[in-house]
Amino acid sequence: MMNVNENGTGSELLDDVTEEMILDPVAADLAEMQVARPPRRDLPQMMRKIPVTLTLEVGSARISLEELMSIGPDSVVELDVLAGEPLVIKVNGTAIGRAEVVVAGENYGLKVIDLDGLNLDMMTS
Repeated sequence: MMNVNENGTGSELLDDVTEEMILDPVAADLAEMQVARPPRRDLPQMMRKIPVTLTLEVGSARISLEELMSIGPDSVVELDVLAGEPLVIKVNGTAIGRAEVVVAGENYGLKVIDLDGLNLDMMTS
């Protein structure tokens, strides 16, 4: 193993890694996937089969009853979220993160951006 303090700046190590990644793009892709993959969460066996409802909330609007009564088939109701902003991911009604809408085959799907409110680690301790 090379000690950076004794043998230089450490750029030699970076050169080796860069050369390996250029020579073997499959290894580079695998390394990138491993970095991007979230840590595995081990739930107790009895909790793994508990069903939850995952929803993606587009936004909301606060309107009067009068405005609600005037809504028809061609009505447009402005929501409180800007176009292009990430949407809220909820599990059983509780916000756990943000996501974007994607197309998954013939259905819509969600691409997770962050999971700030999801703390399964507390459940496993």
